[in-house]
Amino acid sequence: MRFARLGPAGSETPVLIDGGVAYDLRPVAVDIDGGFLSGRGPARAAEALAAGELVPLDGADRLRIGAPIARPSAVLCIGMNYAAHAAESGSAPPAVPIVFLKTPNTVVGPNDDVEIPRGSEKTDWEVELGIVIGQRALYLDSPADSLAHVAGFVLANDLSERTWQLEISGGQWGKGKSAPGFCPVGPWLVTPDEVDHADLRLRSFVNDEPRQDSTTADLIFGVETIVWQLSQYLALEPGDLILTGTPQGVALSGRFPYLRAGDVVDLEIEGLGHQRQVFVAAGSGAGAGSR
Repeated sequence: MRFARLGPAGSETPVLIDGGVAYDLRPVAVDIDGGFLSGRGPARAAEALAAGELVPLDGADRLRIGAPIARPSAVLCIGMNYAAHAAESGSAPPAVPIVFLKTPNTVVGPNDDVEIPRGSEKTDWEVELGIVIGQRALYLDSPADSLAHVAGFVLANDLSERTWQLEISGGQWGKGKSAPGFCPVGPWLVTPDEVDHADLRLRSFVNDEPRQDSTTADLIFGVETIVWQLSQYLALEPGDLILTGTPQGVALSGRFPYLRAGDVVDLEIEGLGHQRQVFVAAGSGAGAGSR
C-alpha cells in the first residue's frame, strides 16, 4: 500500500493511493502517525478500501503533497553508509553505524520550497532511503526481528550545511542538519511488501544535471542491521523516521558546486516516487510548506 498526506501544511488529509487514485482515509484515520501505524491502521485502511468505504478525495491532484507521515518524535540518521560516499568525504568506511539526529521540525513535503539558511555557503543535497517505524523497537534480539517493526519506506533528502556540520560543529553534526525544511520526505509511505528495500535505485539531479546514482544494495549497513543496532541503544517509536545514508555525488566531494538560490533539486527512488525542491534565499518568505 501507499499512503500520503495532501493539503496545506499543518492541515493535510490522509489518503491511500491505489491505482493512481487518492482515497480519503478520514473515515478510518485522523492522520498517518504513530497511532495509525502501530494499531490496525494499515489493515483497517485496506479493509475499508476493499469494502468500498473509502471515496476519492476531491481535487487531490491539485493539492500540495505533504510529508507522508505526521511529525515524528525522532529523525535518526546513519552517516557515511555507502563506501564511495565515505571516501569522497575523506573517511574510511565505518566499522559500526554512525548515528546523528535531525530535529523533527525539519520534516516537510517533497516538493516544498527550501530556504538556504542565512549565512550558508555550503548547503548540500543527499538522496536517501528512509525507514518509518511501525512498532516500538527496543533490544531486538537480531536483525531478523527488524522488519516486523517497520511500517514502510520513504524517499528523503537529508539536506546539510557542511560548514556548520563539519567545521564549527563542536564534533556533533546536528547543527548542520537541522535548518528549517532540511528533511523533505515523500511523496508516499510505501509498505514493505511493495518494494525490495535491499536493491532500490536512488538518484539525484541538480538543475537537471545528474549527481547521484546508486542502489541500496551498496549500503554498508542494511535496513535490518540499522533497526536492530539502534534498538540496542534507544527505543524506536511508531512514526519515527530513520535515514539510511547517501551515496556518492554530493557537493562535499568537491566535484560540484553547493546549492544557491534558484537551484532545483530532483530526487527519486524506484517504487518510492519523485520529489523536487526549489531553493530560495533566506528571508524570502517562500520556504518550506509554501508550495
